Amino acid sequence: MSSFDPVLPGEPDEPAAVSESEPVDFVVDLTAHEMLRRTHALAALGPDWDPVAALRGEEEAYDLLYSGLDAEQQRIYDELLAAGVLPRRGGGDAAA
Repeated sequence: MSSFDPVLPGEPDEPAAVSESEPVDFVVDLTAHEMLRRTHALAALGPDWDPVAALRGEEEAYDLLYSGLDAEQQRIYDELLAAGVLPRRGGGDAAA
């Protein structure tokens, strides 16, 4: 007997009968749940959340991350830009 078809104690040592039923369509509509999830997410952010300011702050953080690089870091950064791994950002003039 395989590990996929175990025989329980007290059962005859015969394989289970094969079901000849057709597949059944199984559909779950999660639209209402998704709308509820989005509502809760926006409520958690609060009424003062400014998505434009948040995106601007994120861009500024990336600009700072890739600024003030030493020669070796700049060489690696340039290689990653040329390979298309990183997007081009900022002018590299922020403080290190």
